[in-house]
Amino acid sequence: MNRFSIARVPASFAVALLAAGCASTAPGASSLGDFPDPFILADGGGYYAYATNANDRHVQLRHSTDLQTWRALPDAMPALASWVRQPVPHVWAPEVIKLGERYVLYYTAHDRASDRQCIGAAVSTSPAGPFVDQSQAPLVCQADLGGTIDASPFLDGGRLYLYFKSDGNCCGKPTHIFAQELRSDGLAVIGTPTRLLTNGRTWEGKVIEAPTMVVRKGKYVLMYSANDFGDGTYAAGYASCAGPVGPCEPVGDAPFLKSMEGKLYGPGHQAIFRVGEQDYIAYHAWELKPNGKRADRRFLYIDKLDWVDGKPVVQGTTLVR
Repeated sequence: MNRFSIARVPASFAVALLAAGCASTAPGASSLGDFPDPFILADGGGYYAYATNANDRHVQLRHSTDLQTWRALPDAMPALASWVRQPVPHVWAPEVIKLGERYVLYYTAHDRASDRQCIGAAVSTSPAGPFVDQSQAPLVCQADLGGTIDASPFLDGGRLYLYFKSDGNCCGKPTHIFAQELRSDGLAVIGTPTRLLTNGRTWEGKVIEAPTMVVRKGKYVLMYSANDFGDGTYAAGYASCAGPVGPCEPVGDAPFLKSMEGKLYGPGHQAIFRVGEQDYIAYHAWELKPNGKRADRRFLYIDKLDWVDGKPVVQGTTLVR
């Protein structure tokens, strides 16, 4: 079973997103504004979209019933844990999972003690929050590896796992993707982390990050993003894994989602969700100026994701207008 609790919704929603004129030969602009590192949770017949800090919010949050019209909600985590540095907390890459009657939000923030980006977990009774982290220390913080970012939960066979990236590129070290089992409530790790991947393939440059584990047709697929998030080299690839904690082997030496001249610049930080039996991929890409140069905001895209001979194929690009 994958990490998402997917609501059964009419198949017309899947068609409407692409048919509503969202797809275009030019990127244009998004009404959501700057919405980096997106994650979408299907819950209660609707969709909650979370994103990295921007627009005066620690955790940006939008809600939609049709994946077309999005309503802004208050900051999903207005108060920060005591371990988080102020006044520049750098709250990044939120992801949410429902466990029983509670929702757990995993996020990255700057740890006072280690002076590194680290991972925390916050809890709410609603997907809209407010999420609260009462911990005195981060959930995961690999300070000796440069810190830890980009947490992603995954439920498989009744066991819960957390995937994350060591932030070695902050300080001239390699970057790795790890998996570690979580306690059933999602608020503590169990055992030691298992290293699944290390950057080294040509297209990855010096960075791999943003892990996303899914199971499709009984096969474990670990998606991840790589290279410099700030330019057109940023892209998403995938690895085939024997199980939730590997071993994993990258497939090929090229990304399945990458820049497209005049249409898409630096896409990545992917998340997967379903509408009925159809997979969708959410990700961000940079806003483009009329002259084709990179602007300063990252926009949300949502595309259909098909599987062809076991390989992910993105059907887009589809900017959320």
